[in-house]
Amino acid sequence: MNGFGKTIVGMLIIAGILFVFFGGALHILNTGDVHLFYFFGAIIISLIIFFVFIVENKSGKKTAIWISLVLAGGAAFAVPHYYKESFEKVNDSEVDLFAYEPFTESEDLARLEGNASFQIEGEVPILDGATALYPLFAAFAEATYPVDVYEPHRGPVATTTTPSAYSRLIEGNVDLIFAAEPSSGQIQAAEKAGVELQLTPIGREAFVFFVNSRNPVDNLSSEDIREIYSGGHGNWKELGGKDDEIRPFQRPEDSGSQTMFIKFMGDTKITEPETEEVAEGMGGMIDEVASYRNYKNAIGYTFRYYSTEMVGNEKIKLISIDGIEPSIKNIRSGSYPLASEFYAITAGTENPNVQPFIDWILSEEGQLLVEDTGFVPVR
Repeated sequence: MNGFGKTIVGMLIIAGILFVFFGGALHILNTGDVHLFYFFGAIIISLIIFFVFIVENKSGKKTAIWISLVLAGGAAFAVPHYYKESFEKVNDSEVDLFAYEPFTESEDLARLEGNASFQIEGEVPILDGATALYPLFAAFAEATYPVDVYEPHRGPVATTTTPSAYSRLIEGNVDLIFAAEPSSGQIQAAEKAGVELQLTPIGREAFVFFVNSRNPVDNLSSEDIREIYSGGHGNWKELGGKDDEIRPFQRPEDSGSQTMFIKFMGDTKITEPETEEVAEGMGGMIDEVASYRNYKNAIGYTFRYYSTEMVGNEKIKLISIDGIEPSIKNIRSGSYPLASEFYAITAGTENPNVQPFIDWILSEEGQLLVEDTGFVPVR
């Protein structure tokens, strides 16, 4: 290749390096998928090798060998990550909350046959709450609020997840939230802020454990689960399953399901949760509790309605606890051992419509919406 040809090829390679570098960096920052760093890095190094070999007039065969080795090295880091990504997660991002947005043509939202006896006039209460309870308080809003646009992630009828909802309530940014009981950290935050959390039970729900649908284990005792999460049981074979290591997943601190899990574990020491590195801000790395990933040997937990109605993942199955299935019938009767109440929670709001709204939720109409949504009413 003559000098002019080398110059053209060199410029193209340099342009390719810059394109991959900046394009890859932007993609990693936007997606948080840091494992792409290895893949993009391998491409950049391969282009550099190609450039050097052209300048030095080295053989094409030797160039191909080096590039193949570098790309194989990058793939060795990236491929295992994408294999792991092939297993489905169970987390909040899976749910399309717009399917439950009030005053839309949603077929998923529970509705009364006629108009509610209570209608809010004037200042509407600002609502927030757990993702799993959004379909319920969205139904409350459609029944009693004036017609308007109420998007699920912002505005007066939104869900920002349990931890954020409690924070917003304690800070006075919302009037009323719908969630499971507060964690010890949320109680301390309220005390520090000088506010009192007032909890009104409005329905009952089941805290559930689930496994891969192919796992032969259908039932665990409460003690079995405590042993799993404290490190006592490490293999499914010990519990009637296959000879496979148990992979227990947890939820982030202060989430509603993690609060229930800690309450369930009681004084039993909990092993450290599985974590994964995620990108934050301008490319910094933090460790977060890993979202449940449906490995064949995994076990996780959440609330019944969220897993069966909102996510509806057929590749997981709920297991019985102490021989009792987490069914509506067993929640209603009280026989399922991990059934618990969820609440309408305030912290000293001055909105005059809040208490009448809560009173209506506890009325026959409000409790009918609790039942029609898929929960168990308290009255």
